[in-house]
Amino acid sequence: MVVGVLVGGCGSGGTKSAPSTTSVAGGSGGAASTAPASAVTVEVDKMAFSPASVTIPVGGTVTWKFSDRVPHAVQGIGDSAMGINGPIVTKGEWSHSFSVAGTYRYLCPLHPEMRGTVIVQ
Repeated sequence: MVVGVLVGGCGSGGTKSAPSTTSVAGGSGGAASTAPASAVTVEVDKMAFSPASVTIPVGGTVTWKFSDRVPHAVQGIGDSAMGINGPIVTKGEWSHSFSVAGTYRYLCPLHPEMRGTVIVQ
């Protein structure tokens, strides 16, 4: 079941994002290093995005891995992040690739206190 929710918000101060590739699938996460990893995983559990902020290079992908007992989604905040629009899920993964440098803020539209940031360099 996929439900779209439009969330208005303040601008994120980043550049506008070009359309990017998104998918819902099983996948693997990235590893931490001194240079931004081209693929990182954000755990969605215990009513939080962890880590809350990640940095990736242009063309990199963030995968959100859902394992909480309640449903969550990923929804962009502000003009530059409006292309971030994941499905509502409880278990599984959703990925989004970022093709333009900038700072992208997001939240869970079901639990707006859950917030995160993707920095694309």
